[in-house]
Parts: sequence; structure tokens; C-alpha cells
Amino acid sequence: MIIESLELKDYRNYENLDIKLSSGVNIFYGDNAQGKTNILESIYIATTSKSHRGSKDKDIIRFGAGESHIKLMIKKMDASVRLDMHIKKNKAKGVAINGIPIRKLSELFGTCNVVFFSPEDLNIIKRSPKERRNFVDMELCQLNKVYVSALVTYNKVLDQRNKLLKEIGFKSGLEDTLDIWDMQLVKYGADLIAYREEFIKKLNEVILGIHSLLTGGEKIKVVYEKNIEKDAFEVELRKSRANDIKYKTTNVGPHRDDFSFFLNGDMDLKKFGSQGQQRSLALSLKLSEIELIKEKYGEFPVLLLDDVLSELDGKRQSHLLESIKHIQTLITCTGVEDFLNKSLDIGKVFKVTKGSVKESGYK
Repeated sequence: MIIESLELKDYRNYENLDIKLSSGVNIFYGDNAQGKTNILESIYIATTSKSHRGSKDKDIIRFGAGESHIKLMIKKMDASVRLDMHIKKNKAKGVAINGIPIRKLSELFGTCNVVFFSPEDLNIIKRSPKERRNFVDMELCQLNKVYVSALVTYNKVLDQRNKLLKEIGFKSGLEDTLDIWDMQLVKYGADLIAYREEFIKKLNEVILGIHSLLTGGEKIKVVYEKNIEKDAFEVELRKSRANDIKYKTTNVGPHRDDFSFFLNGDMDLKKFGSQGQQRSLALSLKLSEIELIKEKYGEFPVLLLDDVLSELDGKRQSHLLESIKHIQTLITCTGVEDFLNKSLDIGKVFKVTKGSVKESGYK
């Protein structure tokens, strides 16, 4: 799976951009704040519908423009796919695959699989449970379209239930209507828990060897810390109702799940891991994402590396670069010189200045 070309119109600081990409390593270099990350972000949005930065659609549209347009030409299994996305200020995104509009954004997943790796991801181990849930959710969404549907529906039901909990404070008679939302929350929540259990099992099978190779034999295990067991969800939700009404929020469910990481059986890396150990694990998680997608679809995903090499030491840099030789990769950096003395087959190099990307002969 490769992205053959990218076109942008009125996207952040790009009025018009049209570039052809190499099937190997593509390097985008330039000073800070020139728009390098915007290029990777546009690909991520076009393939997942979401910004890795959490940006709102209106903030993505170039100042003074009414909407943004992203176009990708993708090659997968010798077939070409055209993906068009229109981002609008006050309307839902419009997406077409090979000229045919899709009804739900969830239909995007699987069209072109990508793995995004940024310096922020190096801190996923010690950051909030929400960010670790997001990591699992985004990977599961690329691997399982049924999970996408369950997650979207669960979040909608959760939002409606929380709104009702706030209204009950003013109209106590509304409490009986919670039963309707509770039934749906339990149904879709149990699905999320089951899919997450299965995913963590597969992740552990893959990450064990990857992490051992990176660290010289250390053993890692990812543990799914469920907020609630799926078979007990309905009972515990009813027990929590009084507290939910008191605090005006849903206190039990998979939206409060977390994940832990244990080194050599007993060392909790969230609590006691060094920065180096946590970064090795973050790198192992990303490399595991790549392998899981390859296992599912029979093709490697596109890898987006946003200035992450500058945050890794020499050993981890070398391991990452060795692992991506057979994958289409887009790398952003401030200086291309760092790559010249590494055994990396560079396909294309692009110089990025504000609102402009030009292919360079610098290889």
C-alpha cells in the first residue's frame, strides 16, 4: 500500500500543493513552523477523518478560504484508489472514494492504513488514560470496521446519558428514562470491551518479539485494565446510578478503561520506568501497529514520522530505520544531513518553506 500523490487546496498554510511521492522514503525538511507537519496531518485526516492534533475542522481551513480539499491517489494490491475529502467550516466533512460519496466517515477506515509517530507518542506510557485509550481505539478502528461502529454508537449513547443526568437535577421525573440509555450503553460497551480484550491479546503476541529485539531480551506485557467486566456492566451501572446523578456523569464503563505495561513480569513502566525504557516501549508499540496491519490486510501501512528521529538516541534511531526499509515512509525533519550517513534508501527529498514544497536533488 502506497500513496502515489497528494494534492491540497486551502489547507492550513497551503493554498495549492501537488506532489508525487516515492514508494520508499520521502523526506520533508525545512525550518520550524514552515508547514512540514501539516503535510503529514493532511494524510492522517484523509485516511482516518481525525487530526492527530485534535484540531477542529474550522482551524484546518486556510485563513480567508471557505473550505479545504485533500486528494490522495493510493495504490493497493495493484489497484488505484482516489480519495477526496472536503473539509468545511460548519458542515460535516464530505468524502468520496473513486468519485463515489460515502455515507459515514467510518467507511474511510481500511481505504489507506497509516501509522503516525510523533514526539508526543514517546510519552504515551506516562500520559493520561484517555491518550492510551485513543491509541488502542485508533488502531482497532483500522483493523475492525465493526469496532468503529460500536465505538461511535457507544460515544453517542454516553453523551446522551450524560446530558440526561444533568437534566435530572432539574426534573427528577426523568430518572426512569435512564433505563433506555443504560440498555444501549451496556450493549455497545460490552462489544468494546470484548474487542479490546482480543486486540490486547494479539498485541502481546506481536510486541514481545519486537521489544525483545530492541532491548536485548527484555520481556514486555501489555495489560488491559478494564473499568468494568462486560458481564458485570449492567449490574454495576445500576449500582452507580445514584452517584452518576449526584456527579452528573457516567462513572463506570469502557470510557474509563486504561492500559498498563509491565517489564520482565513485575515492573510497571507507567510508574517506575525510566525515560529510555518508556521510549523503547513507545517505539515497540508503533512497530507492532505496523505488523498488526500487515497481518490483517496483507500489506504494510504508510508510516508518517513527524520529527521523531531527533527525539531518539542512536540505537533506537537505527532500529527504527532498519524496520522501515520495506515501508513507504514520510519523514519530517529540520535538516536532511542527519540521514546521509545512515543506511537509508532515500526515494525523494522535499524542501518545505512557508506554503511551498519543492522536490530537491539533495540525496
